[in-house]
Amino acid sequence: MKLLRKTISLMTVATFLAGVSTVAMVQNSALAQDATPAPAAKAAPLDPTTVIATVNGNKITQKDLDQASADLDPQISQLPEEQRRVAALAAIIDIKAFAVKAEADKLDQTADFKSRMAFLKERALHNEYFKQQVIDKITDADVRARYDKEIAAMPATNEVRARHILVKTKEEAEAIIKQLDGGASFEDIAKEKSTDGSAAQGGDLGYFGQGQMVPEFEKAANELEIGKYSKTPVQTQFGFHVIKLEDKRAKQPPAFDQVKDQVKSMLIRDRYTDLIKQERTSLKIVYADPEVEKAFKAATEGQQ
Repeated sequence: MKLLRKTISLMTVATFLAGVSTVAMVQNSALAQDATPAPAAKAAPLDPTTVIATVNGNKITQKDLDQASADLDPQISQLPEEQRRVAALAAIIDIKAFAVKAEADKLDQTADFKSRMAFLKERALHNEYFKQQVIDKITDADVRARYDKEIAAMPATNEVRARHILVKTKEEAEAIIKQLDGGASFEDIAKEKSTDGSAAQGGDLGYFGQGQMVPEFEKAANELEIGKYSKTPVQTQFGFHVIKLEDKRAKQPPAFDQVKDQVKSMLIRDRYTDLIKQERTSLKIVYADPEVEKAFKAATEGQQ
Protein backbone atom coordinates (compact mmCIF):
# COMPACT_ATOMS: atom_id res chain seq x y z
CA MET A 1 0.00 0.00 0.00
CA LYS A 2 1.30 3.44 -0.87
CA LEU A 3 0.80 5.38 2.33
CA LEU A 4 -0.86 8.78 2.13
CA ARG A 5 -1.27 8.27 -1.61
CA LYS A 6 -2.66 11.32 -3.34
CA THR A 7 -4.86 9.76 -5.97
CA ILE A 8 -6.79 12.89 -6.83
CA SER A 9 -4.86 16.05 -7.59
CA LEU A 10 -6.07 19.36 -6.25
CA MET A 11 -6.18 20.52 -9.83
CA THR A 12 -8.98 19.57 -12.17
CA VAL A 13 -8.13 18.83 -15.81
CA ALA A 14 -8.99 22.36 -16.78
CA THR A 15 -7.00 23.78 -13.89
CA PHE A 16 -4.05 21.60 -14.85
CA LEU A 17 -4.08 23.06 -18.34
CA ALA A 18 -4.24 26.53 -16.86
CA GLY A 19 -1.48 25.56 -14.46
CA VAL A 20 0.75 24.47 -17.32
CA SER A 21 0.31 27.89 -18.84
CA THR A 22 1.15 29.42 -15.48
CA VAL A 23 4.28 27.28 -15.25
CA ALA A 24 5.37 28.34 -18.73
CA MET A 25 4.67 31.97 -17.87
CA VAL A 26 6.72 32.01 -14.69
CA GLN A 27 9.52 29.93 -16.20
CA ASN A 28 9.79 32.11 -19.29
CA SER A 29 9.77 35.18 -17.08
CA ALA A 30 12.66 33.77 -15.07
CA LEU A 31 14.61 32.77 -18.17
CA ALA A 32 14.19 36.21 -19.67
CA GLN A 33 16.25 37.71 -16.84
CA ASP A 34 19.74 37.06 -18.16
CA ALA A 35 21.51 39.02 -15.46
CA THR A 36 19.68 37.71 -12.43
CA PRO A 37 21.31 38.97 -9.22
CA ALA A 38 22.36 36.59 -6.47
CA PRO A 39 19.34 35.36 -4.53
CA ALA A 40 18.57 37.25 -1.37
CA ALA A 41 18.42 35.58 2.00
CA LYS A 42 15.35 33.38 2.38
CA ALA A 43 12.47 35.35 3.82
CA ALA A 44 10.91 34.29 7.09
CA PRO A 45 7.77 32.13 6.69
CA LEU A 46 4.58 34.16 6.43
CA ASP A 47 1.91 33.93 9.09
CA PRO A 48 -0.57 31.23 7.90
CA THR A 49 -3.42 33.69 8.48
CA THR A 50 -1.92 36.28 6.10
CA VAL A 51 -4.48 37.14 3.40
CA ILE A 52 -3.02 36.82 -0.09
CA ALA A 53 -6.14 37.65 -2.10
CA THR A 54 -9.94 37.54 -1.95
CA VAL A 55 -12.36 35.98 -4.43
CA ASN A 56 -15.93 37.26 -4.25
CA GLY A 57 -15.09 38.45 -0.76
CA ASN A 58 -13.74 35.06 0.37
CA LYS A 59 -10.18 35.14 1.71
CA ILE A 60 -7.28 33.12 0.30
CA THR A 61 -4.66 32.86 3.04
CA GLN A 62 -1.05 31.73 3.17
CA LYS A 63 -2.32 28.52 4.78
CA ASP A 64 -4.48 27.92 1.69
CA LEU A 65 -1.45 28.40 -0.55
CA ASP A 66 0.64 26.01 1.54
CA GLN A 67 -2.07 23.37 1.37
CA ALA A 68 -2.51 23.83 -2.38
CA SER A 69 1.26 23.67 -2.95
CA ALA A 70 1.39 20.30 -1.21
CA ASP A 71 -1.28 18.90 -3.54
CA LEU A 72 -0.37 20.53 -6.84
CA ASP A 73 0.67 18.62 -9.93
CA PRO A 74 4.36 17.59 -9.63
CA GLN A 75 5.31 19.86 -12.52
CA ILE A 76 4.26 22.86 -10.44
CA SER A 77 5.42 21.62 -7.05
CA GLN A 78 9.00 21.48 -8.37
CA LEU A 79 9.11 25.19 -9.15
CA PRO A 80 11.08 27.65 -6.99
CA GLU A 81 9.14 28.87 -3.96
CA GLU A 82 7.92 32.21 -5.30
CA GLN A 83 6.88 30.76 -8.66
CA ARG A 84 5.14 27.90 -6.86
CA ARG A 85 3.14 30.39 -4.78
CA VAL A 86 1.96 32.13 -7.95
CA ALA A 87 0.99 28.79 -9.50
CA ALA A 88 -0.79 27.73 -6.31
CA LEU A 89 -2.72 31.01 -6.20
CA ALA A 90 -3.72 30.58 -9.85
CA ALA A 91 -4.91 27.04 -9.15
CA ILE A 92 -7.00 28.11 -6.14
CA ILE A 93 -8.62 30.94 -8.10
CA ASP A 94 -9.40 28.59 -11.01
CA ILE A 95 -10.89 26.01 -8.64
CA LYS A 96 -13.06 28.63 -6.97
CA ALA A 97 -14.23 29.88 -10.35
CA PHE A 98 -15.56 26.45 -11.30
CA ALA A 99 -16.81 25.71 -7.79
CA VAL A 100 -19.06 28.78 -7.87
CA LYS A 101 -20.60 27.63 -11.15
CA ALA A 102 -20.94 24.04 -9.94
CA GLU A 103 -22.82 25.11 -6.80
CA ALA A 104 -25.05 27.35 -8.87
CA ASP A 105 -25.91 24.31 -10.99
CA LYS A 106 -26.48 22.29 -7.77
CA LEU A 107 -23.84 19.75 -8.74
CA ASP A 108 -23.00 19.43 -5.06
CA GLN A 109 -26.48 18.05 -4.41
CA THR A 110 -26.21 14.97 -6.63
CA ALA A 111 -25.98 11.52 -5.07
CA ASP A 112 -22.75 10.76 -6.90
CA PHE A 113 -21.10 13.93 -5.64
CA LYS A 114 -22.20 13.34 -2.05
CA SER A 115 -20.91 9.77 -2.19
CA ARG A 116 -17.56 10.91 -3.55
CA MET A 117 -17.27 13.62 -0.90
CA ALA A 118 -18.04 11.09 1.84
CA PHE A 119 -15.23 8.88 0.57
CA LEU A 120 -12.80 11.80 0.33
CA LYS A 121 -13.63 12.82 3.89
CA GLU A 122 -13.02 9.31 5.21
CA ARG A 123 -9.76 9.07 3.28
CA ALA A 124 -8.58 12.40 4.66
CA LEU A 125 -9.47 11.27 8.19
CA HIS A 126 -7.61 7.99 7.58
CA ASN A 127 -4.52 9.91 6.51
CA GLU A 128 -4.72 12.33 9.43
CA TYR A 129 -5.13 9.52 11.97
CA PHE A 130 -2.26 7.62 10.35
CA LYS A 131 -0.08 10.73 10.51
CA GLN A 132 -0.84 11.34 14.18
CA GLN A 133 -0.63 7.74 15.34
CA VAL A 134 2.30 6.55 13.24
CA ILE A 135 4.38 9.14 11.39
CA ASP A 136 4.44 11.85 14.06
CA LYS A 137 5.36 9.34 16.77
CA ILE A 138 8.48 8.00 15.03
CA THR A 139 11.60 9.57 16.49
CA ASP A 140 15.18 9.68 15.24
CA ALA A 141 16.01 7.25 18.04
CA ASP A 142 13.37 4.82 16.72
CA VAL A 143 14.90 4.93 13.24
CA ARG A 144 18.42 4.42 14.60
CA ALA A 145 17.27 1.49 16.74
CA ARG A 146 15.64 -0.16 13.73
CA TYR A 147 18.80 0.39 11.68
CA ASP A 148 20.91 -1.23 14.39
CA LYS A 149 18.49 -4.17 14.54
CA GLU A 150 18.60 -4.70 10.77
CA ILE A 151 22.40 -4.48 10.69
CA ALA A 152 22.71 -6.96 13.56
CA ALA A 153 20.45 -9.39 11.70
CA MET A 154 22.48 -9.24 8.49
CA PRO A 155 24.52 -12.40 7.91
CA ALA A 156 28.27 -11.87 7.85
CA THR A 157 29.52 -11.82 4.26
CA ASN A 158 32.78 -11.02 2.55
CA GLU A 159 33.56 -8.83 -0.38
CA VAL A 160 36.60 -8.67 -2.60
CA ARG A 161 38.44 -6.06 -4.60
CA ALA A 162 39.76 -7.19 -7.95
CA ARG A 163 41.24 -5.98 -11.21
CA HIS A 164 40.74 -7.61 -14.57
CA ILE A 165 41.83 -7.49 -18.17
CA LEU A 166 39.08 -8.31 -20.65
CA VAL A 167 39.87 -9.44 -24.21
CA LYS A 168 37.92 -11.15 -26.99
CA THR A 169 39.83 -14.42 -27.38
CA LYS A 170 41.38 -17.10 -25.22
CA GLU A 171 44.65 -16.75 -27.11
CA GLU A 172 44.88 -13.04 -26.23
CA ALA A 173 44.25 -13.82 -22.56
CA GLU A 174 46.89 -16.56 -22.54
CA ALA A 175 49.43 -14.19 -24.09
CA ILE A 176 48.69 -11.63 -21.38
CA ILE A 177 49.21 -14.25 -18.65
CA LYS A 178 52.65 -14.99 -20.14
CA GLN A 179 53.49 -11.28 -19.99
CA LEU A 180 52.46 -11.19 -16.34
CA ASP A 181 54.53 -14.29 -15.62
CA GLY A 182 57.47 -12.39 -17.09
CA GLY A 183 56.98 -9.54 -14.62
CA ALA A 184 54.83 -7.12 -16.63
CA SER A 185 52.60 -4.69 -14.72
CA PHE A 186 48.97 -5.83 -14.50
CA GLU A 187 47.73 -2.23 -14.40
CA ASP A 188 49.76 -1.19 -17.43
CA ILE A 189 48.52 -4.12 -19.53
CA ALA A 190 44.92 -3.42 -18.46
CA LYS A 191 45.23 0.19 -19.58
CA GLU A 192 46.72 -0.87 -22.91
CA LYS A 193 44.72 -3.96 -23.86
CA SER A 194 41.56 -4.36 -21.79
CA THR A 195 38.29 -3.72 -23.65
CA ASP A 196 36.38 -3.07 -20.43
CA GLY A 197 35.40 0.38 -19.15
CA SER A 198 37.67 -0.11 -16.14
CA ALA A 199 40.77 -0.10 -18.37
CA ALA A 200 41.57 3.54 -17.58
CA GLN A 201 41.75 2.60 -13.88
CA GLY A 202 44.13 -0.27 -14.56
CA GLY A 203 41.24 -2.73 -14.58
CA ASP A 204 40.22 -1.84 -11.00
CA LEU A 205 36.64 -2.94 -10.26
CA GLY A 206 36.60 -1.82 -6.65
CA TYR A 207 34.94 -3.94 -3.97
CA PHE A 208 32.04 -6.22 -4.85
CA GLY A 209 30.03 -8.81 -2.97
CA GLN A 210 28.13 -11.96 -3.75
CA GLY A 211 25.84 -11.73 -6.74
CA GLN A 212 27.26 -8.51 -8.13
CA MET A 213 29.33 -10.19 -10.85
CA VAL A 214 28.49 -12.99 -13.26
CA PRO A 215 28.98 -16.39 -11.54
CA GLU A 216 32.09 -17.48 -13.48
CA PHE A 217 33.90 -14.24 -12.68
CA GLU A 218 32.83 -14.20 -9.03
CA LYS A 219 33.93 -17.81 -8.46
CA ALA A 220 37.35 -17.27 -10.02
CA ALA A 221 37.99 -14.05 -8.09
CA ASN A 222 37.06 -15.61 -4.75
CA GLU A 223 39.36 -18.59 -5.31
CA LEU A 224 42.44 -16.40 -5.75
CA GLU A 225 44.86 -15.41 -3.01
CA ILE A 226 45.45 -11.72 -2.38
CA GLY A 227 48.03 -10.38 -4.83
CA LYS A 228 47.70 -13.34 -7.22
CA TYR A 229 46.23 -13.40 -10.74
CA SER A 230 44.42 -16.15 -12.63
CA LYS A 231 46.78 -18.56 -14.41
CA THR A 232 44.16 -19.60 -16.96
CA PRO A 233 41.68 -17.37 -18.81
CA VAL A 234 38.23 -17.02 -17.24
CA GLN A 235 35.47 -17.11 -19.82
CA THR A 236 32.18 -15.26 -19.34
CA GLN A 237 29.50 -13.94 -21.66
CA PHE A 238 31.63 -10.80 -22.11
CA GLY A 239 34.80 -12.50 -23.30
CA PHE A 240 37.97 -13.78 -21.62
CA HIS A 241 39.26 -12.31 -18.38
CA VAL A 242 42.55 -12.31 -16.55
CA ILE A 243 41.74 -11.50 -12.91
CA LYS A 244 43.94 -10.20 -10.10
CA LEU A 245 42.72 -10.23 -6.49
CA GLU A 246 43.66 -7.08 -4.58
CA ASP A 247 41.93 -7.55 -1.23
CA LYS A 248 39.33 -9.45 0.80
CA ARG A 249 37.37 -8.04 3.72
CA ALA A 250 34.14 -8.36 5.66
CA LYS A 251 31.40 -6.56 3.77
CA GLN A 252 30.74 -3.16 5.25
CA PRO A 253 27.10 -2.35 6.12
CA PRO A 254 25.61 0.78 4.55
CA ALA A 255 26.11 3.91 6.62
CA PHE A 256 23.10 5.08 8.62
CA ASP A 257 22.84 8.39 6.75
CA GLN A 258 22.71 6.54 3.43
CA VAL A 259 19.72 4.38 4.33
CA LYS A 260 17.89 6.21 7.11
CA ASP A 261 15.02 7.20 4.80
CA GLN A 262 14.53 3.58 3.71
CA VAL A 263 14.73 2.42 7.32
CA LYS A 264 12.12 4.98 8.35
CA SER A 265 9.85 3.76 5.54
CA MET A 266 10.20 0.20 6.84
CA LEU A 267 9.29 1.39 10.33
CA ILE A 268 6.28 3.33 9.03
CA ARG A 269 5.09 0.30 7.05
CA ASP A 270 5.36 -2.05 10.02
CA ARG A 271 3.67 0.31 12.45
CA TYR A 272 0.89 0.98 9.97
CA THR A 273 0.35 -2.76 9.54
CA ASP A 274 0.20 -3.26 13.31
CA LEU A 275 -2.20 -0.36 13.74
CA ILE A 276 -4.58 -1.41 10.96
CA LYS A 277 -4.54 -4.99 12.24
CA GLN A 278 -5.59 -3.71 15.66
CA GLU A 279 -8.30 -1.40 14.32
CA ARG A 280 -9.83 -4.01 12.02
CA THR A 281 -10.66 -6.18 15.02
CA SER A 282 -13.11 -3.51 16.19
CA LEU A 283 -15.05 -3.59 12.91
CA LYS A 284 -18.02 -5.81 12.16
CA ILE A 285 -17.45 -6.80 8.54
CA VAL A 286 -20.16 -8.73 6.66
CA TYR A 287 -19.30 -9.96 3.18
CA ALA A 288 -22.17 -10.30 0.71
CA ASP A 289 -20.12 -12.63 -1.49
CA PRO A 290 -18.08 -15.51 0.02
CA GLU A 291 -15.60 -15.24 -2.85
CA VAL A 292 -14.96 -11.60 -2.01
CA GLU A 293 -14.36 -12.56 1.63
CA LYS A 294 -11.95 -15.27 0.56
CA ALA A 295 -10.06 -12.94 -1.79
CA PHE A 296 -9.86 -10.17 0.84
CA LYS A 297 -8.54 -12.47 3.54
CA ALA A 298 -5.99 -13.95 1.15
CA ALA A 299 -4.81 -10.49 0.12
CA THR A 300 -4.51 -9.28 3.72
CA GLU A 301 -3.01 -12.45 5.16
CA GLY A 302 -0.64 -11.51 7.92
CA GLN A 303 -2.70 -8.42 8.78
CA GLN A 304 -5.62 -10.32 10.28
